[in-house]
Amino acid sequence: MARFEEYRDKYKHLRLERNDGILEVMLHSDGGPVVWGAGPHSECGAAFGDIAADPGNRVVIFTGAGSEFIAREKISHPGVTAPVWERVFVHGQRLIYNHLEIRVPMIAAINGPATIHAELGLLCDIVLASDDAVFQDAPHYPEGLVPGDGVHVLWPLLLGMNRGRYFLLTGEKLSAKQALDLGVVSEIMPRDQLMERAREHARKLLKQPPMTVTYARLAITHELKRLMRDHLDYGFLLEGLAATEYFPGKEPKH
Repeated sequence: MARFEEYRDKYKHLRLERNDGILEVMLHSDGGPVVWGAGPHSECGAAFGDIAADPGNRVVIFTGAGSEFIAREKISHPGVTAPVWERVFVHGQRLIYNHLEIRVPMIAAINGPATIHAELGLLCDIVLASDDAVFQDAPHYPEGLVPGDGVHVLWPLLLGMNRGRYFLLTGEKLSAKQALDLGVVSEIMPRDQLMERAREHARKLLKQPPMTVTYARLAITHELKRLMRDHLDYGFLLEGLAATEYFPGKEPKH
C-alpha cells in the first residue's frame, strides 16, 4: 500500500491535493499548462500506480493547469530506435494500465484543449469539459505515426468504428459542443465552473457505501481493461515498428 504523504510531492509535473478522500490531480509544467514529454509520460504512469495503491483515495479528480488539458509537447531524444521505443513502450503501458487499476471513481475536468493524450481524461468515469475545449489526436497520424498506445482502442469505442477511424486518420478536431453531442463528454460549462462541478460530483459519489463506490468503478471499467489488455501492446508495437523506419531522426510524439 502507498501513503499519500510518501508520494504527494514526489512528481514534478503533477500537483496532488486531498481533502476528505477526494484526490485532485493537476497536470502542470512549472505551474502552467503541462508541456508533454518524457517527464510527464513517465511520471503519470508512476503516479497512477501510487494513487491506485493508496486506500485513502476515495474519488479522483483529474485536470490540467491553466487553460489547457494537454496541448503542448517538447521532444528531446535524437531518434526512434528499438531501445528508445522500448522505454516509450514500458512507460506507455504503465500510463494506461495503472490509470485503469485505480479502484475508485475518476472524474475528468478537461479545462481546455486536449489534443495530446486526450485519452487520459476520456478514460475517466465522469468526463466534464470547459466549453472552449477541443479534442484531437494530433501527435499520431498527422505527424506520421501509427495511432497506437490506446487511441486505436478508445476513439472507435467512443465514436463508433467508422467515425472513430475517420477521426484518427484525418486529424479531425472536435469542439466541446461536438464532443458533447457525440457522447465523448457528459457535460460542458465555462472553465471557471469546472472544478466546483467536479467536486460536486465527487461529494455525491461518496454518499454511497465505500464498497459500492469501489466496486462500481471495477464493474464499469472491466470491459475497458479487457480491451486494453487485448489491443494496447499490439498498437504500441506497430507504432514503434513504423516509427523506426519513418522517424530515424525524430522522437516519437509521447
